[in-house]
Amino acid sequence: MGIFSKLFKGPQIDMEKSNANAKKMRELFNGAVDGGGDYRLIFGYTEDVSRFNFGIVHGSRTKIGNLIVGWNEASQTIVVVPTVPDLSGAGEPVYYRRSEILKAYRNKYPNDAFIIYPDRKGYIGINAYDWLEDESLYVYVSQEEELAAFTDFFLNHFAKK
Repeated sequence: MGIFSKLFKGPQIDMEKSNANAKKMRELFNGAVDGGGDYRLIFGYTEDVSRFNFGIVHGSRTKIGNLIVGWNEASQTIVVVPTVPDLSGAGEPVYYRRSEILKAYRNKYPNDAFIIYPDRKGYIGINAYDWLEDESLYVYVSQEEELAAFTDFFLNHFAKK
């Protein structure tokens, strides 16, 4: 049983790499957001799917956008900072304050996403998982505990009916 349990365990998380990336995420977030240390963080991503139709050929293309997502329970604010999988840089933060958003909910199908409508013109879908192995598309970080905390925060404060 010992040998077979090791063979069929599947991929294992490299915690050293994960912790180094979590530290980089914190540094980028703190550099982009005033008072960034007051926020808890997770990695998330957003997808932009475009469809094409060239006569006989039909299909779609998906663009992945990596995000550092911070939340502050006291101010009921979520801040999203765009980044890249290797965490070599970050974009401008976007703030979502509970008092200023139109609606928010958790979409379970076709993928698990946290949807925020800041107004009637646009929305953001934040996909987040406890760990994604593909380093070419996603930030390599293990975040099971933080993701559970974010989910609770989102459902209790943002997705209220």
